[in-house]
Amino acid sequence: MRARFRHLSRRFKRENIDCSRLYDWDIPEVRAVVDWYAGHLVVAEYVRWQTGPQWLPQMAKAVAEALGVPPERTHTRRRRTNTQEEPRYDGAPRGKAGLHGKRFQVRERNLQFWVNLDDFLDTGLFSDHRDTRVIVGKLAAGKDFLNLYGYTGAFTCAAAAGRAKTTVTVDRSETYLKWAEDNLKLNNLWGPQHTLVKSDVGKFLAQAQHERRRFTLAFIDPPSFFRDRNKGVSFDINRDHPGLILEVLKVMKPGSTVFFSTNHQRFEPHLNGLPVKDLIEITPKTIPEDYRNRRVHRCWQMTAP
Repeated sequence: MRARFRHLSRRFKRENIDCSRLYDWDIPEVRAVVDWYAGHLVVAEYVRWQTGPQWLPQMAKAVAEALGVPPERTHTRRRRTNTQEEPRYDGAPRGKAGLHGKRFQVRERNLQFWVNLDDFLDTGLFSDHRDTRVIVGKLAAGKDFLNLYGYTGAFTCAAAAGRAKTTVTVDRSETYLKWAEDNLKLNNLWGPQHTLVKSDVGKFLAQAQHERRRFTLAFIDPPSFFRDRNKGVSFDINRDHPGLILEVLKVMKPGSTVFFSTNHQRFEPHLNGLPVKDLIEITPKTIPEDYRNRRVHRCWQMTAP
């Protein structure tokens, strides 16, 4: 851990990058990831039956001591894979902002973001997409940008900083949309050209098509699965991604650029039949060097016909 931190910290400090992955399940027997957030550590265990309840606290303590991080800045998670009966994560409640932890600011090159390492399953920033945000930002000038499943608006900030003409951020969570607004304000980007929409993505796309709205740049990063029993709707990334992209294409101007990404580790792409041009997987360009799992996400770029 000390060697990895020394390797990354100097250059990342020069680039104004506060968040990085220090350990990425590098030793097969030590099933964990360790992320650095501006002097804080998030240590996450991939749970298996051989490890008991004390394994994660002991690992987190060892990492913190190695890097000189105090206990109050050390945060833990438990991740599960291949499970239908238990929650995928432990270690953070499913609550609203301000339950336990305190938000603080982190830097990512020319941008800043609020993160919360205690109150949510995720921290508010997916650092594995920091290089993807650079790509989107470079294409954003003068564009009408659509950010679907927008989460806390990191890609919206990247597009806005890249001088997008307008942005629309769509998410089902009012909490995350307020967080996205806070991130835009933190970067002095907030203004009437930015719209935050609380909606199911399918409902938003249907309404946008009805209103003949058109966008010229889009980023789509859907969850792997979700189910809303009250509304009787569900989404499965392997089953539903072609239909989702087709609906997005209906609200894009000809020649527009669409990015599609997923972090599902067993994703099976069915993209060749889509009516798009210049379809290319750009995953190798979008994963930073500190993520040794080169499939932490996958990403495609395509042009609307």
